[in-house]
Formats: sequence, structure tokens, C-alpha cells
Amino acid sequence: MSLELIPIGTILTVLTNQVFKTAQAAKDVLFEKESFKVLSKHLFEIEPVLKELQSRELNDSQAARLALESLESGVKKANNLVEKYKNCARFYLLIRCRYIVKEVQEVTRDIGKSLAALSLANTEVLSQISDQVLKLQNEMQRVELEASHSQLQIVDKLNQGIRDQKRDQGFANDMLEEIARAVGVAVEPSEISKELASFRREKEEAANRKERAEVFFLEQVIELLSRADAARDYEEVKKQYRQRRQVIERYDDREEYIPPLNSFLCCICRSVMTDPVSLCTGTTCERDAIIAWLDSGKRTDPETGEVLEDVSLRSNLLLRQSIEEWRELNYCLNIRSSEAKLSSDVDSSVEEALSQMQYLLGESSINKDWVSIGGLTDRVINILGRSHNRDVKRKILITLKDIVEGHARNKEKVFDSGGWDHIIPCLGRDSSISKAAVELLYELLQERSGWNVSVCRKLSQQCSAIIFLVTLLKGLQRESAQTAEKILMKLFEIDEENISRAAKAGWYKPLIDRIVQVIVVKCSEILEKLTSEDDGIKFFVDEGGAQLELELIITDLLALQQKANSAHNFRRPALRTLLGICKFEAGLVKKAVLTADAVSLVLPLLDDSDSEIREIAINLLFLFSQHEPQGVVEYLLKPRRLEALVGFLENEDKGDVQMAAAGLLANLPKSEGPLTMKLIELDGIDAILKILRTGTIEAKENALSALFRFSDPTNIKSQRILVERGAYPLLVNFLRAGSLTAKARAAALIGTLSMSSPKLTVVKSSSCWCFRPSGNPLCPAHGGICSVTDTFCLLEAKALPDLVKLLSEEEHATAYEAIQTLSTLILDGSPQRGANVLHKADAIKPILETLTWGMNSLKEEALGLLENVFVQKEMVECYGSTARGLLVGLTAGRKVHEDDHLGRKAAKVLTLLERYSRSSTSFPPGL
Repeated sequence: MSLELIPIGTILTVLTNQVFKTAQAAKDVLFEKESFKVLSKHLFEIEPVLKELQSRELNDSQAARLALESLESGVKKANNLVEKYKNCARFYLLIRCRYIVKEVQEVTRDIGKSLAALSLANTEVLSQISDQVLKLQNEMQRVELEASHSQLQIVDKLNQGIRDQKRDQGFANDMLEEIARAVGVAVEPSEISKELASFRREKEEAANRKERAEVFFLEQVIELLSRADAARDYEEVKKQYRQRRQVIERYDDREEYIPPLNSFLCCICRSVMTDPVSLCTGTTCERDAIIAWLDSGKRTDPETGEVLEDVSLRSNLLLRQSIEEWRELNYCLNIRSSEAKLSSDVDSSVEEALSQMQYLLGESSINKDWVSIGGLTDRVINILGRSHNRDVKRKILITLKDIVEGHARNKEKVFDSGGWDHIIPCLGRDSSISKAAVELLYELLQERSGWNVSVCRKLSQQCSAIIFLVTLLKGLQRESAQTAEKILMKLFEIDEENISRAAKAGWYKPLIDRIVQVIVVKCSEILEKLTSEDDGIKFFVDEGGAQLELELIITDLLALQQKANSAHNFRRPALRTLLGICKFEAGLVKKAVLTADAVSLVLPLLDDSDSEIREIAINLLFLFSQHEPQGVVEYLLKPRRLEALVGFLENEDKGDVQMAAAGLLANLPKSEGPLTMKLIELDGIDAILKILRTGTIEAKENALSALFRFSDPTNIKSQRILVERGAYPLLVNFLRAGSLTAKARAAALIGTLSMSSPKLTVVKSSSCWCFRPSGNPLCPAHGGICSVTDTFCLLEAKALPDLVKLLSEEEHATAYEAIQTLSTLILDGSPQRGANVLHKADAIKPILETLTWGMNSLKEEALGLLENVFVQKEMVECYGSTARGLLVGLTAGRKVHEDDHLGRKAAKVLTLLERYSRSSTSFPPGL
């Protein structure tokens, strides 16, 4: 039914209910909840506006009906978005996060435009809440939403992998794990299988909507993720293998290959297709081949020569599936053939079977499962134990490594089949066999996240393994020796008894190292006690009393942190000594950063299991980051690093840790936008503001510096979050009762916020203020309606008197920042408003007085401000005589040249004063 036939009051009632229901539903969306939360918040704020219209006599005009119709349409779109994404597959939601956020942003802006139209059509009715409506519609029309940085990183990595055509199982495993963790899905085959099934349904729905590009992309994602171990239900894999084996039973036992059908071959390159696509003529080609064909300028069917009217490509999914089945049948033929050859016990046949297996493992990751299901893994392990042929043994070890690489289930199979008993003796064979054996052993000891500790413990119980590994370590084969050392060092970490076993086998270095750590620990503890004293550094002298080279000591202390298996009681005093020296001699810090690569050596200590080491590390990084911040940024943007940094900021029990964490954050480049947004997501602003309330003086000073990251005038969103969290009153308090440094930084922060006030203040023409409440006056500086939270106005924040007071304290640092901040009130288009504000606040006189005591940089800032003040004749008449005397003093007796910035500025202001008649003594009304 047309809206024109429905009473406008009924339309309004229905719309109000729709807005409330959609707002409630949007609040409950779990994915991209921050974006939907913004939408929900604004819809809840629209509801009282609509109720206000209901309670009064609404103007039943064409404009009002059109506005309501537009608003209803926007709310309906919002509701559709909520319904669309409320029950979508979680994997799909993550991959589409950019588009989802963009859709939510667009619908929020559209609703804001409709609300603006509705308020214009009902200005008289809404006069009592006009400011509220104005603020709301402005916020909605300018809303900026972004997906989280961590989600975008995953999506970008996935997109890059697809572009690079990465098909290896390791990448698929990593990708699936990252996606699953991001959306809260357990990395278990049963759960992953459900998610992928839901994901496939999303792809089918996209196909029904004929969104071909999306379907193609989703197919690629599904294919990639399906390669991961966790994506395969083992029972389904076994079932699929048995089905293929049943089919090949019809073929002769000697058959090893089924030729492809002609339809499987690309008409361009004449090879079996991997990604077949169909042309408008019905011809099917390999995607890459036909793209190259078209890119070369050809516009004909490569098979028939027919001119192509349409060059779009459609994935031929049925043919692709048939080709995949053909390949899998050939895999099964090869597996069956390999079984027979392994059973023959003829060395040449066994080697041929192993070559076939290596081919299969290279062709498809599914064969890692199928060769084990087909019993080939067990067979080659048995042959390894009984064969005396060197080439066979070496080839089995290499093949086994291919079978278990990145495959947890096959590793377990090797253990269960008694693989240890046959692999470990191979470590003592000739170099070619031992090399293959140690590489296989190393792979067996790994899991997705690193060393498999439980398996390492089992190996540690094999005494012969230590002996063989030490023998390899002392051998001539360098790669084998390096791998053996890695394994041995891990075994020492698991059980220190292995150090003695290694010594009995002839490798004494680990044992000697352990004895020397004992010595180093005592030395480090002594050095630590020395550096804990204020003048302890004076004891760092040689036997002749000459000062030791501290730079070399720093380098050595940093190197000690790289010692494998260093105990905490050894590393802690060494780190404290390093911190003590760096605090004493600031010049050494830069040298340590530049010559000893200190940042990269200390950063990993933030992940140490010992909390005290982490705390010392954050103190060191604060010092180092002044010289090398970029390396710190790259490290912190890795998963879970920033959470740890925020944890340091929240550590109220350790003032030095809070101080260092805030200082580190302050030293990092402000241009790193992703870092800033991630910190906001992790409530980093709240942690910093809490330091401003309860932290030590030093921590507060560093926290103020850290806030500059969030007060950048080019990032209004970040500034708004900062102000909404309550930063402004804290900054004003620091102007009144902070340290000198804190006052200066607070004044500068207020200045960065004040720079945004002019563009946030809505200045309307007089005809548009008909529904502005009379009790809400215009801002004398910005000419519109100002507030702390909406426009960051320093006048509304009551900061002006305290900024002026800073000028009277005659401190260069605070006065310099105060003048810069006061300058933000002088607007380019209307400097007279700001000048009048400064006049009424008694600010101009102390600004002039800075010309008598300030440093040149402060005087230049003051002159820059005065230059804008004295464009007004009234200001010249009021302060001209005082200013002339001071300015003449700055220019008299000096030759003003290009490099004399101060003299040139003073002369310029003096010229402004001379424009006006000295005889005028009138004073403007209101001044």
C-alpha cells in the first residue's frame, strides 16, 4: 500500500517500532560487533526523536512523508544487514569483514541523511531537541568504521596466498588455524568440518545470486583451507580412499595409469587441466592458458576459430571434479602398484616403489593420508629395519620424512610402528644415511607450534640417541652436525642429565658451559649490586684505576642473553646490570642500539616466562626505542604483543614498569596508524588515562607523551575516543597542578585537540537557527555551538584561564606550548573573534611580556600570534603603545636579514601597528 494513503501518525508509529527492533537486533550481532554496536547506538538515539514527533502534531507534508519513506528504507536496509550477517558462517564473515564494515557504514550514513531531511521538515516540532538531532545526524553522516587490524591482516595474508597460488599444506594449516582462532572455532576436525560445510553453503548462495566473482574467490578459499590437516575428517578420508580402491579393482594388477579423456585436455596447451573454464562458445580451456591467449590480443575460440562475442570465463566445476576423480584413481593405482613392489623384497623394486611414493606425496597432500591408509608407511618402516642396502635405507628415510612432514597423524603412526628402533641406529651409518636419518628425526620432534616436548622426552629416554647425535655433531657433514646440535640442545633443556651423557660420549662443551654459568651468575650479581648504587659506576675500573670501556661491557651483557638455556637466575642480574649502566650513561644507549643490535636482542625477552625479566626488558626497550623505534613497532604488531604492552600499562604495582611502557609507546612513530587503532581496540587509552590519575610523576609525564598518538588532528575518530574517555578534565588539571614537563605536555595536547574545533563546530546562517534553544549561546571563538565532547572546545573545557596563567610563570617550556595552543583560537577567516577572546581573558599582556624574558623560539611564537591579533585596529589602539616599545627593542640596533627570523617577525608586527593612527584613543564597545 502506498504511504500516501496511510495516516502519517501510523507511519511514524510503525517506523518507531522498526527502529527499536533493529537497534536491539544490531546490538546482539556477534561478528564485527563494534560496527554493529555503533549502528545500534545511533538507532536507539533516533527512537526518542521519533517519539517526540509522535507526541506532537507532526507536519503532514510531502517533504515529511518523503523523509519518513527514506528513513524507513534505510532502517529496512539496516535490518536486512543484521539478519544477513547474524547467522552467516563465521569463516565467511571474517573473509568478508571489509565489505561488512563498509555496508554498515553506508547504511548508517544513509539513515543520518534521512534524519536530516526529517528534521528540516519538522523544525518547529523538534525545536526543544534541535541540538540533539543536529548532533546525531551529523555524527551519523560522518561515521567512519573500520574492521580490526588483526582481521585485515589475516584476510590480506589469505588473499596474497591465493594470488601466489600457494598450495602447500603448511600454509593451509597456518591459515586455517589463524582464521579459526580469530572467529573462536576450535581447531578440531569435527568443528572445522562443520564450519567448512557452512562456508560451502555461503558459496552456493552466492552462486544462486549469480555473483560469479565471489563464487570463484570462495572456491579458491575453500580449496586452500581444505588442504589443512584439521579440515579433513579422517573417517571421510578413509571412506573416499576405499571408494576409489573399489573402482580400480576392475583394472589389471599390472595397470599403473589410466589415460585422460580428451575432454580433460586443454585445447591450447594440450595438457590435463587443473582449473578448467568455459567460453561462451562452450569450449573449455585451462584458466591460465586462455587468459594468456586473450591478453595477447586474440579474440577467437582457440579450438574452433569462432569470434568470441563475450570473453567472460565460467568455472567448469563438473569437469574439474571429474578430472580430480581421474587423478585420484591414478593415485590409487600407484599405491596398489607400490604395495606389490614393496612386497617383492627385491631392492630394485623397492626403490621403484619408493620413487612412486615420493611422486604421489608431491602431487597431492591427500596422498599423505592415503599412503598410510594403504599400509605403505608400515611396510617401509619394516623394510628399514631389515634391509642391508644403503641406497634403500637412505631412500626410505627420505620418503618417511616426506610422509610425516607437517602431518601429526603420520608422525604418531611412525612412533606406533616402532619407527624409533629403526631410525636411531641409522644415525650411526655412513654420512648419506645419517644425514637423512637426522633430518627425519628433527621433523618427528616438531609440531605446528614448535618442539613437541612429549616426543622429545621419549627420545631423551633413548640413551643410544645421545651417543649417535654426539657422533654426528663431531662429524664432517656440517648440515647434519647443525641439526644434531639443535636436537641435543633441546634434549638438554628437557633433562640436564643428558648433558652428562653427552660428556661421556665425548662432547664436553655443554658441561663446561654449565660450570661457567655458575661463575657468571655470581659475577652478574656483584655487578648488579654495584650499578644499583647512584655512583656505583665509578667501580668499573681496571687494576690501574682506569675507567673500563663500558660500551664493550654492554655488548657482552647483551650477548649473554643469547646463550642457549640460560637460567633466569643468570639472566636477571645481567639484565639489571645492563639497565643500570644504560641509565647512568645515556650516550652508551645509542651506541648499544647501533653497534650491538640491542633492540632485536631484548625484544624477545618480552615473551619470557619470568615476569621480572619481562619488566627489566620493557625498561631497556624504553631507553633503546629513542634511537630505534621501527624495529619495536614491527614486533608489537605481531599477534598478542600489544596485549602484553597494555598489560604493562595496567600494572599499578610497578610504577617503573608503567613509566617505561608509557615511554616506549610515546617513542614509537605517531604515523603508525594500525598500531594506534589496535591500541584503541585493546583499551590502551583507558590504561594510559588511569596512569594520569594514579601513576607516579614520571609515569604520568610519559603517559602524557603517549597520548599524542591519539590526539593527532588528522584522525578525528581517535581524538573523539580520547575526549569521550575523559581526557580533557585530566589535561586541564595538569595545567593547574602538574610538574613543569606535565604542564607543557598537557598544554600541547589541548592544542592538538583545539586545532580540530573549527572544523567540528557547525556554523549556521542566521536563518537556520530558528529552532536553536535560546539558552545555548554561540561560542565566542568558533561562532557556533561548542562543547567539550563534540567540538573539543578549550573554552568549554575551562582551560583558557590556566593556559594564560602558564604565561605568567615565566617558564619557557610551558609558555611556548601555551602560546601555540592559544594560537588555535585565532581562526584564518575570522581572527577578530579569537583576538577578542584573548583580550577578555587578559592573555595579550602576558603574551607581550614574553618578548622581554623568553628565548628566541618563544618570542617567535608570540610574534606569530600577535601578528594575527593586530590585524584589528581596536587591538592596536588598546595594546599598541606597549607593543611598540617592546618591538622596537627587538629590532633596534640590528640589521634585519633573511636568516634573522625574530627580527623579521618583529618588524612585520611593527608595520601592522603603524597602519593605524597613533592619535586614536577610542576603545571599542564590548572590549
